[in-house]
Amino acid sequence: MKETKMRVAGIALAVGLVFGMNAARAAEIEVLHWWTSGGEAKSVAELKKMLEAKGHKWKDFAVAGGGGENAMTVLKSRVVSGNPPVAAQIKGPSIQEWGETGKLANIDATAKAEKWDSLLPAGVANIMKYKGHYVAAPVNVHRVNWMWANPEVFKKAGAEVPKTWDEFFVAADKIQKAGLIAVAHGGQPWQDFTVFESVVLGVGGPAFYKKALVDLDQASLKSDTMVKSFEVFGKVRKYIDKDSANRDWNLATAMVINGKAGMQFMGDWAKGEFTAAGKVPGKDFICAAAPGTDKGYTFNVDSFVMFQQTNADTTKGQGDLAAAIMSNEFQEVFNLNKGSIPVRLGMKMDKFDDCAKMSSKDFVATSKSGGLVPSIAHGMAVPSATAGAMQDVVTQFFNGTGVTPKQAADKLASAAKTK
Repeated sequence: MKETKMRVAGIALAVGLVFGMNAARAAEIEVLHWWTSGGEAKSVAELKKMLEAKGHKWKDFAVAGGGGENAMTVLKSRVVSGNPPVAAQIKGPSIQEWGETGKLANIDATAKAEKWDSLLPAGVANIMKYKGHYVAAPVNVHRVNWMWANPEVFKKAGAEVPKTWDEFFVAADKIQKAGLIAVAHGGQPWQDFTVFESVVLGVGGPAFYKKALVDLDQASLKSDTMVKSFEVFGKVRKYIDKDSANRDWNLATAMVINGKAGMQFMGDWAKGEFTAAGKVPGKDFICAAAPGTDKGYTFNVDSFVMFQQTNADTTKGQGDLAAAIMSNEFQEVFNLNKGSIPVRLGMKMDKFDDCAKMSSKDFVATSKSGGLVPSIAHGMAVPSATAGAMQDVVTQFFNGTGVTPKQAADKLASAAKTK
């Protein structure tokens, strides 16, 4: 009887120790993000559930509005006051800028344990690193160089969906002659820049795009190829309706959905508008690479950077959060909700639609061929001040200010020197 009591006491002590260890490992993980609506909010809830299943407490730090600008303002004040969140939604070259502050956490241990180097294309992995060390976890991939088309509009006009820019002008002329709008567009600087980068990719190819819009090579920016890109870009303007100024991108998408316009050049978030309207890819709408860009892929990757923590339990929770973000489960559910595709290579795509499957296939192919390039229009290629100065040049040219393609190329080269 005495031995039995001792065994029971021993078991109770062991259980107590286990619970005590679990309690010690639990941490409050504060996450700053600006995903506050629709499928994004659903996806954040899924990440919260996964983290809490590992014994941690999720502390939501959502800052709505401004496409992340408001969140960055709040984040800067928190970091300056010495109280950064555990993780924050930051992407592209901004990761490097934050790395220079010395405040980011090294998450190499998680990345090594989860084999990130073999699960991510090098071009994406390098953006997640600062001085060779992982400091951020990638969430998804948006393809930017998409063209969305309404097959009924093309049928009415007797036009073919274009694969090259020469074919685009033939098709656009036919659509206009049929009394319809060839290109749905919102006259906002970021939308102009989105079209422009697809034109540069289509005219010059991925290697030229990288030299000019990522490496900011002055000779490439002033080259005949860039002048030709501006010529093509300027001609596209002729196929946009006169009421395009300040139109939101989703309203331009609606023009294609409703058969008022034939095409739109926009990232894969536009697909959500088609699917919400009950449209089926391949039947009611066509997703295709922008003219001349089928061998290229401009990407926009959302990610979470990790800030240094002094508490060991919080650091452990931070690693668990990073692992959860890159897990098969989260990559699938998040991207099904968001309209993007998993950044993790080798995932099953059977639950995704045909546009996403095509995007995933091209993502893998271009990651091997060198055609995978970061989107300058969506904050992935160069520092924000530089991108802003270059965007101004592009919009001024597109709005018909009397600048020639050659002058625009020279101005773009000068803007690329902005720090």
